[in-house]
Amino acid sequence: MTDLNVESLKAVGADVGMYRAYREARAHLPLAGRFMPYNWYTLPEKMSALWMAYSLMLGEFSTELANTINDLTNHVQRLQAWATVIEPMDDNEKMAVTHEFIDVLATNAVNLPYVIKSRFAFATAHLCHQANMTRDFASWQDDLPLDVEIDLNTSGIYGRGWGKKYNRVKLAVEAIGGQAFKDATGDFRNAYNHRFSPRFVFGVTGMVTRHKNTGTGQFYYGFGGRDALALTDIVDLLGAECTRTYTAFEALQRLVDEQIKAIVNLEASAQAAKPA
Repeated sequence: MTDLNVESLKAVGADVGMYRAYREARAHLPLAGRFMPYNWYTLPEKMSALWMAYSLMLGEFSTELANTINDLTNHVQRLQAWATVIEPMDDNEKMAVTHEFIDVLATNAVNLPYVIKSRFAFATAHLCHQANMTRDFASWQDDLPLDVEIDLNTSGIYGRGWGKKYNRVKLAVEAIGGQAFKDATGDFRNAYNHRFSPRFVFGVTGMVTRHKNTGTGQFYYGFGGRDALALTDIVDLLGAECTRTYTAFEALQRLVDEQIKAIVNLEASAQAAKPA
């Protein structure tokens, strides 16, 4: 057996040991947060083809939103377990575990609040647009922008006819990934995709930053850098984001219930208007 193979086996053994420690730590953690439900709504058994788009989108959107929010809840639990595992380690061990296990997990987790926020906006815009046919079918127009153009402002335009039910969704979704979260994570999502984001556990980024003096209009450079994000801090921040996503999900459930009632009433009126 070559030296390379021996070293590879040692590395694999160390990784397996770390993962076992993580699984044990996670098994002893109390369940934090909640899991969003599936199949929570009831559409009429018989509906006209007019509502096919609404029905199919509601099925997909409600499932995918629950999946993504539940992923975030699980990620918080995973990161908390890893924080427990690496706490007594020396720097070399922490660096190895972060590289092998933590970086990808933490990167995905910190990006998820923005993903969830955008998906709520997308789902709400489409569902409200379709459900608006119950308001005034004769004047309804299929004028929703293309998918790539939809954002929270779009959902506001098409959701405003749903009053308080929509406003609760809007306020809850706006709270996800807010300014405090951005500041605490170094605006991680934007920096990760467009510049250089903070590291996790180890590393310094942003050694040189360029600024503009608002008074003089002159540019200047700052030096120093930003320390890595600690897992314990990330767990606390994401735990708060989980709570915000739960609130938004529940608000969307109430909005959908209102829309389904309107669909049922319209369908009943259409049936009653048919000649005997």
